[in-house]
Amino acid sequence: MGKSVSKGLKYKGEVLLEEFPDRFNNKFDNNKKKLDEIPELQLSKVNRNVLAGYIVRLAKQKEADKLK
Repeated sequence: MGKSVSKGLKYKGEVLLEEFPDRFNNKFDNNKKKLDEIPELQLSKVNRNVLAGYIVRLAKQKEADKLK
């Protein structure tokens, strides 16, 4: 089993995906670079990677919901 994502990071991921739907997608490396471009977040390296992975998961769920 993997690590769980904290509530704070989940909230940030959901808000970021709602505010910038065109900036983030289901590519981990792209999301990681885009998170680095937002200076207000001030994320550690570990939290940035966890958040980028969670955004990937949310983006895939969003795409699957569109197909239904």
